[in-house]
Amino acid sequence: MIDGRAIIDPTAVLGENVSVGPWSIIGANVELGDNVEIASHVVLKGPTKIGSGVKIFQFATVGEDTPAFAYAGEDSFLDIGDNTVIREGVTIHRGMAKGGISKTIVGKNCLLMAYVHVGHDCVVGDHVIMANNASLAGHVTVGDHANFGGYSGIPQFRAVGAYTHIAAMSLVVKDIPAYMTVTGNPAYAAGLNIEGMKRREYSDETIRAMRQAYKTVYRQGLKVADALAALSDARKQFAEVDLFATTIEASEWGIIRGRGTTQAE
Repeated sequence: MIDGRAIIDPTAVLGENVSVGPWSIIGANVELGDNVEIASHVVLKGPTKIGSGVKIFQFATVGEDTPAFAYAGEDSFLDIGDNTVIREGVTIHRGMAKGGISKTIVGKNCLLMAYVHVGHDCVVGDHVIMANNASLAGHVTVGDHANFGGYSGIPQFRAVGAYTHIAAMSLVVKDIPAYMTVTGNPAYAAGLNIEGMKRREYSDETIRAMRQAYKTVYRQGLKVADALAALSDARKQFAEVDLFATTIEASEWGIIRGRGTTQAE
């Protein structure tokens, strides 16, 4: 299952039932879990830990140093969760010390389609889908089940909440609260990700509560602090409303607003 034309560093650790295609390079301090599949022409550099069941397709580069000028060659790491699929030409960089956590993390059961980029010190949750050419700059955090359209882009230090949908070709310049749909360049709030909620079989009561929470924040002209105060009771009753509000509270860059909105933060 290890092609004779592959190059594997002696310090690399390979689990059971690992396959490696021809002309792939497994570098120093790379750890592959059980049942990992590496296609041809893949480059893996360490220190990198790749969970079980991960599939990496041809011409992907995983675990390379970041090109950021602030990176000075210090130790940095990359973790890839179980059963994540990394398609053709994807690039994922390890972390760095300055301004970061020295580690890049991609969660379990993610799908990174062709030519996706995940920059240094990003923390990507579980079940995240990134369509072709979607890109994360350094220090971006992404919640579970977020969905990125093709060619969407996220600058450094932004936060993308769980269960969000980012439309294709969107440029996100503010933080995105959980459960939101955004679109445009620059991206604006287009509403809740209702379709995603229905696919996950959220109850009608929960969806109504989320609609009301959205209206409170985005349609009543309130300052953020006042809107959050108005959600106090709903947060106690619905975990989804609490997550929505929590991601707003945690925002450091301010949240994405509607097109043409001038409400105060």
